[in-house]
Amino acid sequence: MTHDTDRAHIIELFGRYADIADTKNFGELPLLVHADPFTMDFESVTGMPPVQTPLDDYRDALRESFDAFIATHHTITGHVITITGDHAKAHAHVRAEHWVPDDIAGDGPNRWLVVGFYDNEATRTEHGWRFSKVTLTATYQENSHLLAAHSEG
Repeated sequence: MTHDTDRAHIIELFGRYADIADTKNFGELPLLVHADPFTMDFESVTGMPPVQTPLDDYRDALRESFDAFIATHHTITGHVITITGDHAKAHAHVRAEHWVPDDIAGDGPNRWLVVGFYDNEATRTEHGWRFSKVTLTATYQENSHLLAAHSEG
């Protein structure tokens, strides 16, 4: 493969990654996006340290985390890809919006917004490029209390 083809495949991983939550495809898409196992680092949002997880466990966690949202929309742009052999670093900007049901929002806002960056690592596998590590660095949030309320609901 050429550098441009590899770069295009890695950028496509970001699109598929966003579609996991936005289309609620927790079965097939994680297999097309992630290595097994892979490391996820959402410490900037959740406060939990990075963890390596088997793909099946992650798929269950995704379903549990995103099923209750009315809708989500992840816009991932500004991709900067650095490829070294069968490994790559992939940086991108993200704007992630998450809408909660009225019974959780009450009379307040119904959208949790996260803005920041992904700094992911990708590995070429026998099935193509896959993210081996996903790191989200949130630089701004609105209505982050909705995440806790959503988790309790």
